[in-house]
Amino acid sequence: MEELKSLGKHNKPKPWDVDPDMERCLERWAVEKKFDPTWNPTGMLEVSSFSRVYPQRREKHLLKCWPRVKSALKEHGVSCELNLVERYMTVSTTKKTRDPYIIVKARDLLRLLSRSVPARQALKILEDDMSYDIINIGRLAPSKEKFLITRVLFLGHKSSSLKTLETSTNCFIRLQLQTLLGTYQALTLLGKICFLCMIGFKRWKHTGV
Repeated sequence: MEELKSLGKHNKPKPWDVDPDMERCLERWAVEKKFDPTWNPTGMLEVSSFSRVYPQRREKHLLKCWPRVKSALKEHGVSCELNLVERYMTVSTTKKTRDPYIIVKARDLLRLLSRSVPARQALKILEDDMSYDIINIGRLAPSKEKFLITRVLFLGHKSSSLKTLETSTNCFIRLQLQTLLGTYQALTLLGKICFLCMIGFKRWKHTGV
């Protein structure tokens, strides 16, 4: 505790770090109730929209998967548009939108698609208990040599370690794009694993991350 005080007022123990029971800690992120359309029978009174620019190399893939994306968003009452001229995607609410938070989920969907995440994986973000995280693992390592060595170990032989981690946490990991997609519990656990792999256990305990 004395070491933490010397590091600054923001480096304090987190509730999920001091809890000795990891499973009980992760249950704090569980979604107790999923959204019920009957909670908002009148729909959205105002229109909300988000746009996202995508790189030119993603145009062919987006054209192929856009009907699937449009169909998935239509089930939630959200309209979408793919502008091939100016290369951007747009999502907006309609009168059939019931869930007020679905537009934020749709915004995250556009960001995942623009980051080359496959559509079948990116569409999972529309579920209530799913989220994503972007971790710049390159900035966590103390040096470039340490980062390259740890990255190889993190992948494993023919990406065996990465596949095992995806299977055990039921999470999608795109290491090249530093993107994680999964439940809140899985992202919390994977975040700690990334810190432990890149900066080491002793330094992690010292900083109280």
